Amino acid sequence: MQLNLHRAELTISAVHPRQYPATGMPEIAMAGRSNVGKSSCINKLLNRNKLARTSSTPGKTATINFYNIDDQLFLVDLPGYGFARVSKAEQEKWGAMINTYLDKSVPLCGVLLLVDARHKPTTQDVMMYSWIRERFGEVTVVATKADKLGITKLPPALDLIRSTLGLSENDTLLAFSGEKGTGKDELWQEISRITGVEL
Repeated sequence: MQLNLHRAELTISAVHPRQYPATGMPEIAMAGRSNVGKSSCINKLLNRNKLARTSSTPGKTATINFYNIDDQLFLVDLPGYGFARVSKAEQEKWGAMINTYLDKSVPLCGVLLLVDARHKPTTQDVMMYSWIRERFGEVTVVATKADKLGITKLPPALDLIRSTLGLSENDTLLAFSGEKGTGKDELWQEISRITGVEL
């Protein structure tokens, strides 16, 4: 896939529905637990090194970040869930923020579920998968950090993700590497298919 990406920029970091962009452009969100690699995934997709802030400290993203892609769609980075080192009140606040966006965003076309290829999906991953499937009928699961696994270990790791989440034949599972770019073209194809936007 030849990506003709001319401009990608952070439009707003929102914490309330009144701050969501009112352009009506299609939106596709990224959801996953803290430290799953959402920022690295976004940077690799958009050919930017530091557009989305990465950190060795999980839980850095505490807002809903809207990235404008060529005035055609928004890539929406949701706060990570399941990070134990922030207070319970903070976790609940982030959870409410995510739920409000998922419920109230009219232009939302789909949600990409990011899971760490090296680990079995958590209970929260399973819950998010179920919500996405109920809302949209299908789920695209992105197994991040795939480069950390050897060639022989990746297939069984993907099988574990597939069985734990209970993926259906309508779902898509992609191996992705924010460092090496593995799966980048395939993920853009999925984003294009889900949003109906040709980039």
